[in-house]
Amino acid sequence: MKIINGGVTAPKGYKAAGIYAGIKRKRKDMALVYSTVEAKGAGTFTTNLVKAAPVLWDIKLTKESDNIQAIVINSGVANACTGDEGDKNNLIMAETVADKLNLAVEAVYTASTGIIGKQLPISTIVEGVPALVNELDESISAGTLAAEAIMTTDTHSKECAVSFQVAGKEVTIGGMAKGSGMIHPNMATLIGVITTDISISKDLLQEAISEDVKNTFNMISIDRDTSTNDSLFILANGMAGNEEITSKNNDYYEFCKALNIVTTKLSKMIAADGEGATKLLEVTVKGAKTYKDAVDISKSIISSNLVKTAVFGNDANWGRILCAMGYSGADFDPYKVDLVIESDDGSMKLVEDGETTDYSEELATKILSAKELKAIIDLKNGNATATAWGCDLTYDYVKINADYRS
Repeated sequence: MKIINGGVTAPKGYKAAGIYAGIKRKRKDMALVYSTVEAKGAGTFTTNLVKAAPVLWDIKLTKESDNIQAIVINSGVANACTGDEGDKNNLIMAETVADKLNLAVEAVYTASTGIIGKQLPISTIVEGVPALVNELDESISAGTLAAEAIMTTDTHSKECAVSFQVAGKEVTIGGMAKGSGMIHPNMATLIGVITTDISISKDLLQEAISEDVKNTFNMISIDRDTSTNDSLFILANGMAGNEEITSKNNDYYEFCKALNIVTTKLSKMIAADGEGATKLLEVTVKGAKTYKDAVDISKSIISSNLVKTAVFGNDANWGRILCAMGYSGADFDPYKVDLVIESDDGSMKLVEDGETTDYSEELATKILSAKELKAIIDLKNGNATATAWGCDLTYDYVKINADYRS
């Protein structure tokens, strides 16, 4: 198993495109991912009660459609809270792509990201689809263009690909994702697309992605806001030529392992690129009584504004971490807790058995000044472990979101 160059076009049989259609002022704003043969489709979507029109469409297709060959995405307008007109515009977007690719409309996933409450500029989108289809290409660079076209406040595109062996056949998984603000996924404004050439049943594909998000995309938070548009898609077109995986055998678990590498890397890229962020914060909670306790504590820490601002200020204010642990709802003994911080600049135990150690503030500041920081908490209460990812909270986050619609 190895990480390779590329994203959604890395597996066999996939093409992609990303163009400027005119939805936004200057940046690319439409993307298309296309399987040249029929593919199984699966996905996970926001659990926010307020769901965007494309999310409702995609949930329906995931349940009812046996073949998904295309995913069209626009950025700039979320098509959320847009009523019947939003549903109609979403369908028009899907129908236009289906017509140009000679597909059934039920074979086209849709996704939108951007400002909530605005109607899609549907005439602009319809006019842009022919150019989008014409630009479809199987090159790695085409995948990158698609990854760039789904960005909103992201500062860079996010891609990853992995290759591995299944019964002597080379299989590839590629992915792209966007997300920088309104990121607190609870997927049972993040958009992710995973492509693979493995042959696998639709039910197992759905189970694999549903289980995977629990430990990856659902373990990141930038601002504690769960978007109306969170969507993670996965397509599997079978072009690797392996015997179809229809049971949870060794091939299935090898696939899950590779999938987790891709989704973990994309999740960390999103957390590190939080709006205004300067640092990636990784929090691992071990020694928990239950996995749920480990998840609740780690996510409580990365979501705490006081923890995030302390990280921004390189301040080893560990009391904020224990405070966030205490209101997480998890069961633990605060008088057993150990806390260690780590980065490329060193490692240091700040807390042992719930009390401060005789640590050096100077060294702590140096460790905290790194761009990637880890906090390891040992509860000494069991065997469960969970890891969550977040970022610091800076002045720029407020500036970006205060001016988002300007």
